[in-house]
Amino acid sequence: MATTAPRAGTARAPASLRLPGLVLGVGLGGFVDGILLHQLLQWHHMLSSTNTDNVGIRYYDPKTVPGLEMNTVWDGLFHTVCWIAVLLGLAVLYSRETHDRRRVWTSRVLWGWILAGWGLFNLVEGVVDHHVLGIHHVYAGDGQIWWDIGFLVLGALLVAGGWLLQRGGRAFDPETPGAGQGHGNG
Repeated sequence: MATTAPRAGTARAPASLRLPGLVLGVGLGGFVDGILLHQLLQWHHMLSSTNTDNVGIRYYDPKTVPGLEMNTVWDGLFHTVCWIAVLLGLAVLYSRETHDRRRVWTSRVLWGWILAGWGLFNLVEGVVDHHVLGIHHVYAGDGQIWWDIGFLVLGALLVAGGWLLQRGGRAFDPETPGAGQGHGNG
C-alpha cells in the first residue's frame, strides 16, 4: 500500500471509526439476537411478551399459528432494520477509508456483482431447496411451481443484469480518481 507524507499544513486528522463501528455493531448485534435467540433457540420473538408489556400492544401468542405468523412478520421487520444498519455502517466505513467517498458505492462494478450474487443465491436456493430437496417453496399451495419458476427466472435475470452492469464499469482502483465509473471491463 503506497503512502505519501502529507504536505505541511495539509495533514488530515485520521478518520474516526466511532460512527461506523457503532452502526455496524448495532446491526451485527441485532442479527445475533434475531438469528440465535429468535430463530434458532426460539427463546423470544418481537411481540412474544406483549401480554405483560407496558405500552398496550396486542398479544400474539407465539405458540399458536396466527400468533407465530404475526411474530414472524415483526421478526422480519427487526431483521430489516438490522440489515439497513449493517449497510449504513459499511457505507460510513468506506466513506471514512476511501479518498473519493462515493466512488465505491456508486461503482457499476460493485452493484453489478452484488446483483449477480443475489441472482446466484436465488438460483442455488431455488434449484436445491425448492426442486431437488423440496423442503420448501416460494409460496406453497396451488400453483407453487409457477412461484418457484418465477424465483429461478428472477435469479437468472439478476445474474445476467448484474453481469452486464459490471461489464460496463471500470475495475475499481482506489488510487485512480474516477475508477469504477464509465466503460471498461472489471
